[in-house]
Amino acid sequence: MVLSFRDFKNSAITEKRIYAVVGHPISHSLSPIMHQTALDYYEIDAEYVAIDLPLNQLREFIPWCNHDNFLGCNITIPHKEAFNEIVDEIDPFARDVGVINTLVKRDYKLIGYNTDVYGFLKPLEPYIDDIEHSRAIIFGTGGASKAVKIALESEDFEELIFVSRRPNQRKIESDISEIRVLDYNQWQSFAEEADLFINTTPVGMYPNSEKTFLREGEVELFEGKICYDLIYNPLETIFLKQASEFGAVTINGLDMLIHQGSKSFELWTGHTFPVEKIRNKLMNHLQSDQ
Repeated sequence: MVLSFRDFKNSAITEKRIYAVVGHPISHSLSPIMHQTALDYYEIDAEYVAIDLPLNQLREFIPWCNHDNFLGCNITIPHKEAFNEIVDEIDPFARDVGVINTLVKRDYKLIGYNTDVYGFLKPLEPYIDDIEHSRAIIFGTGGASKAVKIALESEDFEELIFVSRRPNQRKIESDISEIRVLDYNQWQSFAEEADLFINTTPVGMYPNSEKTFLREGEVELFEGKICYDLIYNPLETIFLKQASEFGAVTINGLDMLIHQGSKSFELWTGHTFPVEKIRNKLMNHLQSDQ
């Protein structure tokens, strides 16, 4: 269910116990499918709703969080950094990341957490022993890249290369990894010694699924590497499709979405997702949209 904040406030659903995801736009979110499936699986008496919340309505939303029926929420674009100034407490790990994506209500306080780092690392677990202490190339320097940076630092990657359209305007520092910020004409020279390539940009996301940041001949650089796209719709972006054709191991963003959601759900309820049940439901939903 997707509602504007004003429609939400005037609806009967506010009389129920509520979890939510807030963002703008929000109609594409798969969080209601995931979390309602988990709530129903554990027979928890609560509803999960997507609330379309423009930035200019954020301060109107915060007092509503003090209602007894509000149990917690997920936070997505454009609010992840804005909520840092609003919550009562920020989990130390989330403070290090600089971004919160989960709001937990505990002892009448609003506490901000970040589950993106956990979600990002979970699909890499089968490969991490072979690629840690190496070089990773990350396309994009937006909000999603912050969680990726923290995650890779935690696995002791020696060098992180960020690829940006405006590298001179991006300053990224680390006490753990060597950092370079390059433009899209420079990263190719560093590809041979990189083990992991990650797309954190929205390029290739539905409905613009035909777009790619790759130029002719660059896909050959992914042979034998691991390519990870944070996009989950479509399940196989042009980036992943081409990389797979050249023998790369590919990971899409669906498992990251599921595992970061599962961590949020655990913070709220003490339960983890029934992962396979949710994965099957999401894949059926995404495939029916294609």
